[in-house]
Amino acid sequence: MLVLGIDPGTAITGFGLVKKDRKELLIDYGTITTPAGMDMPARLCKINRELTAIINKYQPDAAAVEELFYHKNSKTVITVAQARGVALMTLAAGGLPIAEYTPLQVKQAVVGYGNAEKKQVQLMVQKILNMKELPRPDDAADALAIAICHLHSVRLGRYF
Repeated sequence: MLVLGIDPGTAITGFGLVKKDRKELLIDYGTITTPAGMDMPARLCKINRELTAIINKYQPDAAAVEELFYHKNSKTVITVAQARGVALMTLAAGGLPIAEYTPLQVKQAVVGYGNAEKKQVQLMVQKILNMKELPRPDDAADALAIAICHLHSVRLGRYF
């Protein structure tokens, strides 16, 4: 099973593709970035275009997206929610089954502790996927963690 993990954001959307055979295998990861000066509709279109290209290139079996958690800055919540909505729409248009996970669920699945630090998540993703270096940037590492979380949930019969 090939899973596309998404860590949505307006400036940076992380993506990670992880395949499960006998163990988790890294396929690809990276970010979709939009310039700060670009207007919001154009940013959202760029996220849609690039995410569509990733789906078409890799043909994942499923997708997993991080759920939005509350930020102190309400403007940040709104912009992240817009990027998240575009990601969900793009994944659904691509015919993918979609699972959603809270940051707490992702950290528990990958690290075993829901209040883990970002560095701990990166280290566990590196170990699970047998990577030579820490996955960077944080958004891409988080997307890989979301994909791993989904693979663990499927294995335990929690989804699909």
